[in-house]
Amino acid sequence: MSECVLYEHRGPVGYLTINRPKALNALNEEVLQSLENTIHLINNDKTIKVVILTGSGEKSFVAGADIAAMKDMTPVQARDFSRLGQRVFRAIETARPVTIAAINGYALGGGCELAMACDIRIASEKAKMGIPEVTLGVFPSFAGTQRLPRLVGLGYAKEMLATAKKVPAEEALRIGLVNHVVPADQLMERCEALAAEICQHSTAAIA
Repeated sequence: MSECVLYEHRGPVGYLTINRPKALNALNEEVLQSLENTIHLINNDKTIKVVILTGSGEKSFVAGADIAAMKDMTPVQARDFSRLGQRVFRAIETARPVTIAAINGYALGGGCELAMACDIRIASEKAKMGIPEVTLGVFPSFAGTQRLPRLVGLGYAKEMLATAKKVPAEEALRIGLVNHVVPADQLMERCEALAAEICQHSTAAIA
């Protein structure tokens, strides 16, 4: 782990935080590698039943991939970065504990893809979600094109992908992109209440 990804656990609940608030928690190689290492650590800890994943600060869950880090990549480096993100998000999607995304702000591009890799998504009323890669002339590279239509349906997914539409929290709830929307100051409380409910049951059975 590094300072860009924080992890702690309280009893059976783990707390995983992307910690780059000045960069709106954008994903770079260091973040992805640290996420992968942390998920491996969590999977090996049989006491953890639920993981709550969020972003530092009040503005952003994860604003996307770090464009500043990507702009100078060679094609091979860009391919490897995409594959790293795919591998890490798949590890989150298949992790042994239940994963809850606490979406506290912007969840765009890679941030939206990260939220979709989690089992359950709870959004602050201030959250906005979207897949805006088309505005950069690229496509979502962390499997967002696969997970988005499974959640919201093919037609709406194509609209979001083609228009770079940023969906506010209430609309995200209506289309099935998130499970719940709560006031910003109640987000973690709601996630912890759901985690406590999940922890009453067998992790093996849920898995």
